[in-house]
Amino acid sequence: MPGNTSRTSAAQTGQKWLSRALCASFVLTTLQLIAPADAVAEPGTIQDRFEFSGFGTLGIARSDTNDARFVRDQTQPRGIGKSPNAKLDSLLGLQAYFRATDSLELVAQAISRYGAQDDFRPELSWAFAKYSITPNLTLRGGRMGTEFYMLADSRHVGYSYLTVRPQVDFFGALAFHHVDGADLTGTVALGDGIVKGKVFAGRANEVTPIGSEFFSLRGNPMAGGYLDYQQGNWQWRATFAQMTFKHDLPRPVADLRAALLATGIASAASAAEQIALEDTRSRFYSVGGVYDRGPLQVQAMLSRIRHESASYQDSQSGYVLAGYRLGQVTPFGGYSWTRSKAKEVSSGLPNFVPAFAQINDGLAGSLARVHTDQKTYTLGARWDFRQNMALKSQLDMIRGKPDSIFLYPTSNPGAFDGKLNIFSLALDFVF
Repeated sequence: MPGNTSRTSAAQTGQKWLSRALCASFVLTTLQLIAPADAVAEPGTIQDRFEFSGFGTLGIARSDTNDARFVRDQTQPRGIGKSPNAKLDSLLGLQAYFRATDSLELVAQAISRYGAQDDFRPELSWAFAKYSITPNLTLRGGRMGTEFYMLADSRHVGYSYLTVRPQVDFFGALAFHHVDGADLTGTVALGDGIVKGKVFAGRANEVTPIGSEFFSLRGNPMAGGYLDYQQGNWQWRATFAQMTFKHDLPRPVADLRAALLATGIASAASAAEQIALEDTRSRFYSVGGVYDRGPLQVQAMLSRIRHESASYQDSQSGYVLAGYRLGQVTPFGGYSWTRSKAKEVSSGLPNFVPAFAQINDGLAGSLARVHTDQKTYTLGARWDFRQNMALKSQLDMIRGKPDSIFLYPTSNPGAFDGKLNIFSLALDFVF
């Protein structure tokens, strides 16, 4: 099956990404070397046009149960349990920026974080050229961060937001972080504010773990856009995006589809077709608002995800987060939730035949593995104890149904009661 790749091939892919990161660095270095040739046309030295920066998080977290392993998002194959663990939130990112001309900028970003390959191998998350057609119209091409939701493209820069990590109920279902393609952004003044619109199109180039297998998102067409309005201390945004899947799910869903088709019974074949993912679309809708004035910060967002395939459940989620700065310390609190609903899929196979009963159990399990029904209460504090560094502590109290297991890939459905408490401590920095 084309979407069923081995960990070995994924490791080779990771090496390719690392090579691309090195290539990007080489390109930027080369540009740095050749830049003096056009320095006559562009004022300033090469040092003025080249910037190097970075960001990172040293985090440690633990849960109060081993029955559901908590992950940051669907790209992490193994979650945390009762033992303190640093892999959940720790990461290091490096950025290189080069202003080739007044209209052309080159940007590259590489990140080392705990990801799909069960390690911290670096990945090239950004590598794009940005061209300013006019002061209000820009075109980018290359690899760029996804902006399916507001603030989604800065999910890795912990220093840029209040909490230890983005709300898992809201962002945790996303298994993609970047797109290879192009986008067009325009801005125009409207009333006392600025309207900003963006459209993008491209292809995904990532994998996500499912059990011991990888689900390939590579080559999946992606398209979408957003409309943003900023006025004073307010920012509002509505987004839409969709992805068309080019690969089916790996085992055990692949084995289940094969078993359904092998029966030769029409109703079973129909069920196999309903849980197929190839050539189906998923659509993502969201609206959100941010208020930032002086010591007060408030965020609120809502999202809906619709899938054509029954392999994933339609879902909706949202969150509210507020913080108030008191000197160097900003206490914050939040509430988030996510719910999904399964589609009706029946094989039509009688359970009194043992072989068919086994297939029916597999079908029920496949539909149940993507269910969510939970809410999370978050309390914490951020301490900006020195410039460009912040220390955060956070408690997440997750209260859900025992069958809410989609966000916990290695849960024990028989023992998990739907309740989790996550204790987190993180040091965020930029340089």
